[in-house]
Formats: sequence, C-alpha cells, structure tokens
Amino acid sequence: MKLKQSNQAYLFGLGAIVLWSTVATAFKLALAHYSPLQLVLIAVVTSIVALSGVLLIQKKTHLITQQFIQRPLFYLQTGLLNPFLYYLVLFKAYSLLPAQQALSLNYTWAILLPLLAVPLLGQKLRKSDVTAALIAYLGVFIIATNGQITDFAFDSATGVLLALTSTLLWCLYWIVNTKDKGDPIVSLLLSFVVGLPFICLALLMTQGLPSWNPQAFAAAIYVGLFEMGITFVLWLIALKKADRTASMSTLVFITPVLSIGFISWILQEAITRSTFIGLGLILTALALQQILPQIAKRRSKPQTVVNEA
Repeated sequence: MKLKQSNQAYLFGLGAIVLWSTVATAFKLALAHYSPLQLVLIAVVTSIVALSGVLLIQKKTHLITQQFIQRPLFYLQTGLLNPFLYYLVLFKAYSLLPAQQALSLNYTWAILLPLLAVPLLGQKLRKSDVTAALIAYLGVFIIATNGQITDFAFDSATGVLLALTSTLLWCLYWIVNTKDKGDPIVSLLLSFVVGLPFICLALLMTQGLPSWNPQAFAAAIYVGLFEMGITFVLWLIALKKADRTASMSTLVFITPVLSIGFISWILQEAITRSTFIGLGLILTALALQQILPQIAKRRSKPQTVVNEA
C-alpha cells in the first residue's frame, strides 16, 4: 500500500530529525581524538562525496559548473561562512563544553535569525521576537552558569562565547542564502567545495593531517553524512512533500530532546538540572516565536457581525 504524500513527508522529516539528533554525540566521539579543524576536513570531504552522489543520481551534475560560473563570489561568501568558519567555531565549542551545553546554546540560532533579519534584510521587528529572545537568552545564561546565576561562574567562558558565535555565523549563512536562486543541494555542495581549500590551508599551516583512528574516523564520516550532507537532502524532500511547511517545522522541537537522550545514553553525560531548565526556556521561546504572531494575526482580523432579523 502506497503511503500518502503527507505521510511520506513525515517519514522523511522524522528520519532527518532522528539523524540530526545523533550528531552532537558523534561530534564528541570524534573530538576525543581529532582537533576541530581535522574533524571539519574529514566531515566536509565526506559530505562533498555524498552530495555529489545525490546529484549524480538526480542527473543534476551539469548544474554544478553552471551555478558556480553565474555567482562565484556568492559561493566564496557561503563557503567561508559554512563550512569553514561555522563548523570550526562549533566544533571548538564542543571540544571545550559538555555536549549538552554546546547543543543547547547552539540551538538559539533560530531566536537570533529574526533579530538579525531586521538590520540585514530590512524586516520588521516583532514583539514576539523580542519576547522569545529574552526568554531564550535567560535559558542560555542558566545553562552557561550551570544554574549558578548569581555567581556568574562559567565552566568555560570561551566555549560559551564560541557556541553563541556559531549561532551568529549560521544565521549569517542563511541570510546570505536568501539571495540564492539555484538548486539548494548544488549550492550546499559548492559551498563545501569552495570552503575545502581554506580548511586544508589552515590545517597545513597550523597542525597536520588527522591520524588514523578507526573510531574517530567513523564518527567524523558520520558527521559528514548526517550533519552536513544526506540529512539536508532528506529534510528538503520532506518539505517538498509536506502539505504545510509549518507542520514540518514543529518536528524540529524534537531534535534537542532526542539529542540530550543520546548524549546521556552514549556519552554517559549526567544531564544537569540547569540544562533541563535552560533548554526548556529555549524551546518555550521557540514555540512562542511561532505562536504569538498567529494569535496577533487572528486578533487583528475584522470580526464578522451577523445581524439578526
């Protein structure tokens, strides 16, 4: 029996969500043996191979050269932002912080994005965005201080700063991508291809190629496949098959909750009370960011008056 298209959308969407939920654990497993830059190299090369394979199956390889020639400077921008700067900063944050903290802090990018869209895209600042930001960053503060909010004591202030910087870089990448008219998979591949030489140059100048470690290498390949490559394709398919994009976006709320479960189970990290509270505030803020504008929109609609005879 063939599944309805909407059901197929949820299957692809849930597949993407589950895979994204596992990558924070894979980050930590790989970073136990590799530096952040070494992990970026293996993951990006893996992702390039995987995305090239997808485009080969889709018979879209001719678009790679075509899109690059049309906008080489655009892909230079995106390649520097993602994968080079974003993943380097993100992986460094993960190397300095417990996975549960880095994950939760990085998840605030969705709160920051509409705030940055005001000056960079000329969009209107909504009260709901400000409310969500205040609640979310209270959660950030609770997580960063391990609940000791009056002591202002951080396990790693550098790690917290890097995790929050990664959200800024990710938002800038998506804002730049609003101007992209090309095939999204081709654009992602081109960003990785253009970013790869910068990764290699930085690695050769500062460290060296990663050494062979089967467990770390497998984790790094896993990151390339399911953080950067294949999962993105699954999510795009889910969005195309969905009746309503909004219904798919709500699935994203499952990701950090599942991630915390994998972190606790596989990494054996004791999940702290401050993480539960802080992450709860961040998820509440994300929910309000979606719900409050809908409430305001309904209230602003003119009420239909029915005259009784």
